[in-house]
Amino acid sequence: MTLQITDHLSPNFGERRGGARPELVVIHYTAMQTAQAALTRLCAPEFEVSAHYLICEKGRIYRLVDEEHRAWHAGAGAWGQITDVNSHSIGIELANDGQSPFAADQMDALEYLLADILRRRNIPPEGVIGHSDMAPERKIDPGPRFDWARLELRGLGRVRRFPVDRQAPSA
Repeated sequence: MTLQITDHLSPNFGERRGGARPELVVIHYTAMQTAQAALTRLCAPEFEVSAHYLICEKGRIYRLVDEEHRAWHAGAGAWGQITDVNSHSIGIELANDGQSPFAADQMDALEYLLADILRRRNIPPEGVIGHSDMAPERKIDPGPRFDWARLELRGLGRVRRFPVDRQAPSA
């Protein structure tokens, strides 16, 4: 598979704070019915949300924010000593409603994108986390259907022990 990325730039980004460099990759699901709906929201200035990449069910990858910038995907939370996760991470959104299995083409594209990012940024597999890992009180994505074992087998992440009965936090 050749890594093909389509630019569809979002206005929702800023500078990384304090000279931070990416040392994490945060995996999300969009919780929307279609990739197009997610693309629209992630690029709409009024929602003030974005990610560096969006991967559609069929494996198409959109670059929404240049990796040198701070995308607005993580929100409040922390990972170890990192409390400004947005400044220290690259965010990848997977078009998924949160209930459905992740498509094979989508997971293939994620593997290729992750391998490229980890190599270029010198990020270890332990640096690939879920949104739920850094914000466990408020987020559940990428959720129990996400195949962490597949990523671990390929050296692209570590298995997460996500509780199956955990429900989405109330709004």
